[in-house]
Amino acid sequence: MKRISDWLNKVSSGWVTLAAVIIFILFSALVLPGQSARSEEEGGSERSPDLSLYYSAGELYQMAEEYGEAGREAYIRARFTFDIAWPLVYTFFLVTTISWIYSRTFPPESWWRRANLAPILAMVFDLLENLSTSLVMYRFPERTPVVDSLATVFTSLKWFFVTGSFLLLIGGILVGLRRWYKRRRAAEGNLIS
Repeated sequence: MKRISDWLNKVSSGWVTLAAVIIFILFSALVLPGQSARSEEEGGSERSPDLSLYYSAGELYQMAEEYGEAGREAYIRARFTFDIAWPLVYTFFLVTTISWIYSRTFPPESWWRRANLAPILAMVFDLLENLSTSLVMYRFPERTPVVDSLATVFTSLKWFFVTGSFLLLIGGILVGLRRWYKRRRAAEGNLIS
C-alpha cells in the first residue's frame, strides 16, 4: 500500500491535478445532471440503491419491482456505462488532489500521506455495489441471497469512503492553508527583525 501511495504522490503533479479538477468539474456540470434525469425517467422510481446511504435487501427488491422490466434493464445498462466512468472520474480527482495537497502539507514519512488511498477504496466498493445490485436486478423476481445483503454493505462502505475522501481533501486544504499562513507570518517577522 505504501508503494501505491508513494507512486500516486509522485504522479500527482500540478498539471495532472489541474486536469483532474477540470475533468471532475466538467463531468459534474455536463454529464451528471443528464444522467440523473435519464435514470429517474427510465427507472420509473425516484429511489435508487446508488443514492441511498443504507437500504435493506428487502428494499432493494422493492426498488427492483418499482423499476419494472424496462427500468431494471436501464438500471443495469447505466451501471456498466455511466457508473463505470463516474467512479473513475471522482477517484482520479480525489486521488490527485489529496496527493498533491498532502505532499505539500505533510512530510514524506507522515502516515497522512497515505490518505490518497481512501478514494481507491471508495471506487472499489462503488464497483462492487454496481455488480451486486445489477445481479439482483437481472435475476429479479428470483432472489439472489448473500449478494442482495452484500449490496447493502458495499453501498454503505462506498459512501463512508467517498465522504471520508472529501473530508480528507477539505482537511488537507485547511491544514495546508494554516501551515502556509504560519510560514508567511514567520517570514514577515524575520523581515522586520
